[in-house]
Amino acid sequence: DIRGHGPAGDKLRLSLTEAAERLDLARLSMHGEIVVERRPPQQRMGKAMVAPAPGGFLQATTAGEEAIAALVLAGLPAKAKRVADLFAGCGPFAFRLAERTQVHAVESDKAAVLALTRAAGATQGLKPITSEIRDLFRRPLLEHELNAFDAVVLDPPRAGAEAQARRLASAKTGTVVYVSCDVGSFARDAAILIAGGYALEGVT
Repeated sequence: DIRGHGPAGDKLRLSLTEAAERLDLARLSMHGEIVVERRPPQQRMGKAMVAPAPGGFLQATTAGEEAIAALVLAGLPAKAKRVADLFAGCGPFAFRLAERTQVHAVESDKAAVLALTRAAGATQGLKPITSEIRDLFRRPLLEHELNAFDAVVLDPPRAGAEAQARRLASAKTGTVVYVSCDVGSFARDAAILIAGGYALEGVT
């Protein structure tokens, strides 16, 4: 997905299409708009093959994603039967979680949820995955919704998940696994959870 260029005219689109052919690219897009898709750009996530939306968020490397996912799984109680995956993206955690538990994936990006839903429908051997398009900054899951889950996985963007952390602090969810890319917003949200009665058991 090419960023930082203005609108592409016909000449540039033709050049990009030829480059995609020459470089054997699955898909080439500009600012999320597909220029050419030669085949679905599928990424393996657990047992699922997912075709993320153009410009959609992914971890930088497969190894990085697998390392984070392993830590998420290790943080969950073995007996968890229902898990909420919040800020779920196109499913890098949801599909791995669904190998052992029911998952409810919540994400604001409609295209990411569509990619997740399509892959879930095409993947055998998983526990049920439900999905919801919802802006968790404006409409966090409320206490009565959170209480239906044995555990919650959070992977918010850099701004963190303050509104959702406040609701979690008042809920009865047993376990929270928080993946963060910003130490400041993580510290703020962790303090909210601890003030609500959670104990910080480990940080990687």
